[in-house]
Amino acid sequence: MKKLLMSTAIAALMAVPAFAQGEEPKHGGNMIVTYKDDVATLDPAIGYDWQNWSMIKSVFDGLMDYEPGTTVLRPGLAESYTLSDDGLTYTFKLRPGVKFHNGRAMTSEDVVYSINRVVNPATQSPGQGFFGMIEGFDAAAAGDADGLSGVTAPDANTVVINLSRPDATFLHIMALNFSFVVPKEVVEAEGADFGKKPVGTGAFQLTEWSLGQRLTFEKNPDYWISGVPYLDSFTVEVGQEPIVALLRVQNGEVDLPGDGIPPAKFVEVMSDPAQAALVVEGGQLHTGYVTMNVTAAPFDKVEVRRAVNMAINKDRIVQVINGRAVPATQPLPPTMPGYTKDYAGYAYDPEAAKKLLADAGYADGFETELFVMNTDPNPRIAQAIQQDLQAIGIDAAIKSLAQANVIEAGGAGTAPMIWSGGMAWIADFPDPANFYGPILGCGGAVEGGWNWAKYCNEALDTKAADADSIVDPAKGDERLKMWSDIYMAVMEDAPWAPVFNEQRFTMKSARLGGDDALFVDPVSIPVNYDYVFIKE
Repeated sequence: MKKLLMSTAIAALMAVPAFAQGEEPKHGGNMIVTYKDDVATLDPAIGYDWQNWSMIKSVFDGLMDYEPGTTVLRPGLAESYTLSDDGLTYTFKLRPGVKFHNGRAMTSEDVVYSINRVVNPATQSPGQGFFGMIEGFDAAAAGDADGLSGVTAPDANTVVINLSRPDATFLHIMALNFSFVVPKEVVEAEGADFGKKPVGTGAFQLTEWSLGQRLTFEKNPDYWISGVPYLDSFTVEVGQEPIVALLRVQNGEVDLPGDGIPPAKFVEVMSDPAQAALVVEGGQLHTGYVTMNVTAAPFDKVEVRRAVNMAINKDRIVQVINGRAVPATQPLPPTMPGYTKDYAGYAYDPEAAKKLLADAGYADGFETELFVMNTDPNPRIAQAIQQDLQAIGIDAAIKSLAQANVIEAGGAGTAPMIWSGGMAWIADFPDPANFYGPILGCGGAVEGGWNWAKYCNEALDTKAADADSIVDPAKGDERLKMWSDIYMAVMEDAPWAPVFNEQRFTMKSARLGGDDALFVDPVSIPVNYDYVFIKE
C-alpha cells in the first residue's frame, strides 16, 4: 500500500488561508448576500447550479476538499487515505468525532449510503455519471443492484472504494458536492423536503428558509475544523433585482450581491475609485469559444478552421463586454491545472486567414450560419464575430435562438458554427480531464452530446485515458504535461476558436474581511462563506 495523505495536523496547517498583511480574522457578526432568484434546493445529490453550489459546500462536507480560494486538493472528512499499487483501491480513514448538525456522530456507513444514494436511479441525481469509475456502477445505475459493490465500510471509521479502472480524477469526485455526506435517517424522514431541511456536517446549518424571502445559516458550534467559521451567521435574501442589490451594497445594507455587478452598471462602478476599491477580480474555470462542425464542409478542412481562429479579433470582443474577460489561447482557462502558459494561440491575422481559405479552395469565401443564444451580450458578441469573418470572405448568418434550441442544434450536429456564450463550459471540478471528455472527446461527439464540433480524435482519446490512469501524485506534473500536449494537439486540429476566459468581478462591502481569493473562489462561487469575516 502507498500512503498518500497523512494526518489531521497537515489538514490543520492547510485549513486557514493567508490574509492580507495586518488583517487578523475576527469572529462574530452576520453577512448579508442577495440573489434575484430563490434557491432551488440544498440537497447535495440534486443541487447543481452556481447559486446553491457554495451554500451546499458550507452545509455539507466530503471525504476530500480544496484549500480555500484555490483548486488544490486537501483532506476533508477523510483524515488520511491509502491507495493500492494497482491504483484501484482507495482506503479512507475518517476523522474521529465529526458530528452531523443533529448531534449524531458520522460513520463510514453514512459515506457509503450517501454515494449509493447519488448513483441510485430513483434519486435522479444529475451527478450520477461522475461515479462511473467505481466498481459496480453499471448495475447500480441501472437499478439492477442494491448499491455499488465497490463501496464498503469494513468498520465505523473506514471506507474502502474499489475502482474498475485507475482514474486520476477520482479524488476530485470525492470533493464534488455530489459526494457530500448526509444522514440516512434524516433523508428518509424528510423525503422530498430534505433539500429544504438539510442536515450535514458543514461549517453552517440552515436555521430558516422563508420561500421567496430569505435563508439564514448559523455557525455550527461543533464544526470539526477548529476556529472556523468566523461568521456567527449569514443571510441570503432572495427576490432582489441585481441593480437594486447593487444600490443596497452602495448604501451599506448588503455585503455581497450574489448575482454580481449588473452589466449596465459595470463601467459606472469601475469608474468610481471608491466603488472600484471594493471590487475583487478573479479567474473562473470557464472558456467561451466558437465551435465548427468538423464533419461537414467547409469545416471538414483544417485550413478553414485555422482561418476562423486567425480571423477573430479577441481583444475587440473583450471590449464588447467591457473588459470582463481575457483573450483565450486554448480550451483550458488559465486557472486550470494543465494550462499551457507559454502558448500564444493563433494570432489575429486576417491576411494570413485569407491565404488559408484560398489554400483550402475557398478563395472567394463561403456562406454559413453562426448559432447564438439570444440573451445579451451574446448576440452582440456574435455580431462582432460575424464582422470579423466577413472581413476574410466568410458570410455567417446569425441564428439567434433560445438556449434550449441552440443546445439542441449543437447536439444534433445541425449547427455549422456555435458561439458558446451563455452555455460555455464551466468545469465541474478543477482538473483538465473535465474540459476534454464531454466537449472535445469522441464520447461527447454523439447525438445530443455536448461536443458540438463533432470532433473525434481517437488517438487523443487514448492519450487522455493514459493520462487519467496516472494516479500517483508524485507523477502529477507528468500527467499535467500529457494533458497540455493533448490540448496543444486539439489546437492543431482547431475544432474550436477559443475566444475569451470570462473573469468574475465581485463587489463586497467595506466591512467584509478575508483574502480576496475567497470572493472569487473557483470552486465556491460566489464566495467561500466558511472563511470570510466581518472586520468591524
